[in-house]
Amino acid sequence: MKKIVLISLIGLFMTGCVISNAPVTGRTQLILVDEKQENALGLNEADSILKNATLSSDKTLTNKIVKIGKNIVAVSDDAQKYEWNFYLLEDESVNAFALPGGKVFFYTGILKFMDNDDQIAAVMGHEIAHVLAHHGAERMSQQMLSNVGAQALSSALEIPAEYESLYNTAYGLASNLGVILPFSRKHESEADTIGVYLMYKAGYNPNEAIKFWQKMAAASKGATLEFLSTHPSDERRIKDITAYIETLQ
Repeated sequence: MKKIVLISLIGLFMTGCVISNAPVTGRTQLILVDEKQENALGLNEADSILKNATLSSDKTLTNKIVKIGKNIVAVSDDAQKYEWNFYLLEDESVNAFALPGGKVFFYTGILKFMDNDDQIAAVMGHEIAHVLAHHGAERMSQQMLSNVGAQALSSALEIPAEYESLYNTAYGLASNLGVILPFSRKHESEADTIGVYLMYKAGYNPNEAIKFWQKMAAASKGATLEFLSTHPSDERRIKDITAYIETLQ
């Protein structure tokens, strides 16, 4: 009976799934999260961030971030269904991120590594790409399938109760290294490709993306090995971006 319930649960997941293709790359995606739910999660998180963060008082920099963001979403048909907002937060962290629904955040700390608008556009395009490719929903879907897979495998192997905790830990580690993290790296690489395409289409110089990541590579000494990281190595990222830019010329 337990096995039947688990099989039925897997079937329920599969009947609710959506097969789609990522923009630009055309990669096939399995999405189990409804887009409305995905966007609602992003909007809620954005509200939470804005309640606790400090917006930059530098109007010139803020307007620049907003302008570049609007220029990039303007060249994407897929972007028109979202209500985009671009924020510059007063924070020395070297970071930028986007949330489902079209909320993009830049920290003032990352601007110190950018020499011009083209380099800002490189990161802006990358973050916008995460939203357009539904990477958040895809990652949640992978975790959902991973959790169901763990339950199904445990039942099939008839794991004794006293070993279930150990099994769950081992399975979680295996799925994380074998599925979740590799997909995270794939998402980052895909966002690079989509982002470079978008900045190029919006009239920015894609070669500045290479210069930006070279600068980031020089500043990130002693970084985590790629196999255990959610991001590609700096060397691989620069190599892949360089190769893709050559196809745009």
